[in-house]
Amino acid sequence: MIEHHFVCPYCWQGVSVLLDNSIARQSYIEDCEVCCNPIQFEMRFEDLELTDFHVAPIGQ
Repeated sequence: MIEHHFVCPYCWQGVSVLLDNSIARQSYIEDCEVCCNPIQFEMRFEDLELTDFHVAPIGQ
């Protein structure tokens, strides 16, 4: 697991998440811990290193 910091696409606050770097490609939805809005996470790891990370708001 690694800690990664990003900016919430809703409230623009800095947030950190724990990422499981043992899974090469991941996509999931999780609520922002600050504003509670749903965020789409997409990430990719190569040799346990984060190579791509993207967050997007979920249209409501």
